[in-house]
Amino acid sequence: MLRVVNRVLLGLAGLVLVVLGGSVLAIGLGAKPPSWWIHDGRHDVLLSDADRARWRDESWWWPAVIAGLAVLLLLALWWLSAVLRRRRLAEVLVDTGDGEGALLRGRALEGVLAGEAEGLDGVERARVLLTGRRSAPEARVQLQLQPHADPRETLHLLTAEALAHARDSAGLATLPAEVRLGAAKHRAERVS
Repeated sequence: MLRVVNRVLLGLAGLVLVVLGGSVLAIGLGAKPPSWWIHDGRHDVLLSDADRARWRDESWWWPAVIAGLAVLLLLALWWLSAVLRRRRLAEVLVDTGDGEGALLRGRALEGVLAGEAEGLDGVERARVLLTGRRSAPEARVQLQLQPHADPRETLHLLTAEALAHARDSAGLATLPAEVRLGAAKHRAERVS
């Protein structure tokens, strides 16, 4: 979702800047602007003194400007926090059984889980990402399957072996996983 919002916001901002900048450049080079456009000619300014002071005496103007800028600021802060928020789980809390706990690096568990998944029959490449909370991690697994692999069997082996081993070794009650399967590209075989 965040990727889509980023692309839409950047695309709209870019489109507005290109249209406004292109129009100013075209009019500056001598193109005839339409009658409804924001400036008329080469020596015209975009915002005149009269336009800037036009709404100053209205009682609604300053509250509307401040409210609009506050909304823009809140949206920008939300966007910034969503972009900077960490997606990857840094550590997993392992219950040691003595009332204490141990911390397991998230990347270490990701690496082991990916290595075990790549060892399964029919898996060419595996990528694992741990998300969630450190006491309740979730796994996102991407598997690239070889052409001969049976997706159903591979998914069963992944859940019964690799995910079960990771769950048991980390002492977790559950390890929910989202698995995405893709086919590896291969060259066409020649028949002679």
